[in-house]
Order: sequence, then C-alpha cells, then structure tokens
Amino acid sequence: MSLPKVVERIEKACRRAGRDPGAVRLVAVTKEHTVAEIQEQVLRYGPFPLGESRIQEALPKMEALKAEWHFIGPLQRNKAKFAVRFDLIHSIDSVRLAEAVARKARENGRVQRVLLELNLGREPQKHGFLEEELPAALELIRGLEGLRVEGLMTVAPYTQDPETVRPIFARLSRLADLYGLPERSMGMSGDFEVAVEEGATLVRVGRAVFEPDA
Repeated sequence: MSLPKVVERIEKACRRAGRDPGAVRLVAVTKEHTVAEIQEQVLRYGPFPLGESRIQEALPKMEALKAEWHFIGPLQRNKAKFAVRFDLIHSIDSVRLAEAVARKARENGRVQRVLLELNLGREPQKHGFLEEELPAALELIRGLEGLRVEGLMTVAPYTQDPETVRPIFARLSRLADLYGLPERSMGMSGDFEVAVEEGATLVRVGRAVFEPDA
C-alpha cells in the first residue's frame, strides 16, 4: 500500500460513518524504518505525526527529523525522562508510570500530553488498565501536576476479521465520551477502517504505510 492509499481508506471509512475526515489523524508508525524511508514514504506527503515504540530507536530519529512525535509502545518508568520529549504518549498503563512521567514533565517545566491505555480485550500478555480500573485511575492521574489526559488508547486482539473487534473500538469510544476525553487512539494496519467507523481520532499504521504488498 502507501500512505496516500491509507489516507484514502480513512476518508472512505469516515464517509461511511458520517464523520468528518478531518477528525481522524494518521500516526505513521516508523519503528524499524530509517530516516530516509520516513522522509520518502511519510513526510513528503505532509506533516504527519510519527509513532515510535522504542525509546532507544526513537531518539536519533527525533534528532534528525522535525516532526510531531508520539510514543506508542510499552513504557518503563526509568525511561520517563526520555518519554517527555514526545508530543504525546499513548501508553500510560499504570498510576505509578503516570506519576513518574508527571514528575519528569514538571522537572522540564512542561505539561505532558498523555493517553491512558486500556486492555479491553483482557489479554494477559498486553498492557493497560482493565475497564473497571479506569474510573479510580483516571481520577488519580487527572490530579497529577505536569500531565494532561487527553484520551484513551487500546490495542485490539489480533484477528483475521476486523469485524470481530468492532465491539472493542465501540467500547473505547463510549468510555471516552463518558469521561469527556476527546482522543481515541485505536486501529492499526489490519483494522483501522473499523476503528475509524467506531470513532477513532488517531490510528497507528505502520505496515500498510511502508510495505507495498500490505
């Protein structure tokens, strides 16, 4: 595929759902891709946000490329000092992590924009708050100086049929509405169209952007 084709599919999904295509942003997942590849296959089409899931891989790219950078992978507390260099962190999955990030943000004199990650599929191998943990966690994290909670994120269970995870995406949107959170980060290369139809505002797409045969 290519980035323009992914954007076209996002726009079509928006029209099917009666949504404004401008309400959805494509985060190009750039892990394992070089600066040259990112420039050629993403940034030449516009200032798309770039998503990375490993701090060590991201830092030299962030030095080389001026862009809006999103951290989308699991984050260890001892990496919080690096994570606050990102414009948005999608993957706050515990109160202790939120506290660590808030502390480093305050030390740097900034307010860090974050999303809370939910494990709506209740998969033991995945990170994130369980749905029933969200109310108490959100109340605590919203009270931390140095953080601004802007929304929710989830990684749906892997499936060959994206329709099977539609309820996961619908639930994330309902929870975001319930708590007055504007951002919903959901949907990847295999299921982003269903996510858009269910209210995604950020879709995290790598394979479909970079691999021609995706």
